[in-house]
Amino acid sequence: MTVALSGIEVARKLAEHFTGAIVESSEKAIVISAEQLLPVMDYLKNNPEMAFSFLSDITSTDYFDYFEITYQLTSLEHNHKLTVKTRCYDRHKPVVPSVTGLWQGANFMEREIFDLMGIAFSGHPTLKRIFLWEGFEGHPLRKDYL
Repeated sequence: MTVALSGIEVARKLAEHFTGAIVESSEKAIVISAEQLLPVMDYLKNNPEMAFSFLSDITSTDYFDYFEITYQLTSLEHNHKLTVKTRCYDRHKPVVPSVTGLWQGANFMEREIFDLMGIAFSGHPTLKRIFLWEGFEGHPLRKDYL
């Protein structure tokens, strides 16, 4: 069985390397500032102690005040997992960095979030709709969608 790492413990380790990157942490997850998402994710993937080589899922949630993007990481080498989150506070043009350069499997998951929530991923190689047709008005999973 895969062991879930404590977000608090991982946040302590990350704070040693990334000043101001940790927004908050709990036993279940860590929240990283969007500005430092890529260097932190690169560290989580490539540091031998962490070795999160598998991105199993990306999802997003609309909390009205902000969007939260949730990443589920798994280390096949160490048999542990971690939930990493980041937030975007701009409802009109929400943008967070793409992690497709680290995990190619993020490609379709980021496109799905872009299509249904309207969150853009800067640096994504082919950010276009994946479920709805071009010209579709709005993003149906947003809470303000009519």
